[in-house]
Amino acid sequence: MLANNAYGIDLGTRTIKIYNAHGDNVLVEKNMIAIEGKTNLFAYGDSAYEMYEKAPANIEISYPLCNGVIADIKNMQVLLRNFIMDCNKGVLKPAEFYIAVPFDITDVERRAFFELVRDANVKAKKIMRVEKAVADGLGLDIDVKNAQGILIVNVGFHTTEISILSLGGVVLSRLIKIGGQKFDETIKNAIRKEYSLIVGSKTAESVKIALTELEQEGRGAIVYGRDIVTGLPMEKEIPTDLVSESMLENFNVIIDNIRVILERTPPELAADIFRRGIYLTGGASQVAHLAELIAKGTGLKVNVSENPVSGVALGLSKVIKDDNYKSVACLEGMGR
Repeated sequence: MLANNAYGIDLGTRTIKIYNAHGDNVLVEKNMIAIEGKTNLFAYGDSAYEMYEKAPANIEISYPLCNGVIADIKNMQVLLRNFIMDCNKGVLKPAEFYIAVPFDITDVERRAFFELVRDANVKAKKIMRVEKAVADGLGLDIDVKNAQGILIVNVGFHTTEISILSLGGVVLSRLIKIGGQKFDETIKNAIRKEYSLIVGSKTAESVKIALTELEQEGRGAIVYGRDIVTGLPMEKEIPTDLVSESMLENFNVIIDNIRVILERTPPELAADIFRRGIYLTGGASQVAHLAELIAKGTGLKVNVSENPVSGVALGLSKVIKDDNYKSVACLEGMGR
């Protein structure tokens, strides 16, 4: 059975999501690698992330992706091979690969996704490319093959992809370099400026994730960091207002770009979008106030995804399992 040995891969800058047709499940791991002494694989995935910002100088920890495209193909190949082995309990069998690719990237960047799978020694029989936004639509349970206009906003770690879909394809798309990491940076900068306190990226991220809960409970975020003046470790309570206000500028850039796409949308598709609203997904889409500010800034209702992280991988699973959606995947050449 063909579907038994197929994988759907969503390479996020922050997390990799792999749908395994054999087990009908999605592996979600941090897209991170730890290399010891330049050559030895020390750790990968979630365990590499555990060491991030804590490792000694001889262990280099990095993300092989940057801004949604592959920056370090060698390390990404090592990661992909290990993750596929994990999916299959250490055994590699010939398989078909469906890989989600952003629309608004160069041909060279697009080809790198294909070469990654081809050269990762994962026994790829066939490599199919699916536009990431189309997979997103399928993951949101939308029939992307009809003639309705659909607006999807995927807020990732490094990038936000804003796309208009119709008839199984992408009509307009825009990839902007703003995402969860930028939100974390602005939180770090605000804490530093206001309290002369340096906190790590993980601390900023945990504050961002806890923001809704903290606001509901009416309490501030307790953070630990280093005092700039004394150089000593310290604890501080940060008011939630400071955190949410620090991210506003980034939210506004996303909203402005959604409006630019809407202004370029053909009138018939715009009418569909007005009726259906915006679909919001991606790992960083859950941040407090983002959905309501997009609704306010565009005048459209915002449908928030139930599976923001694994949505693209679930969409790829539909392409693998349902013949009706096979046509949204295109075959990448196996020759060099």
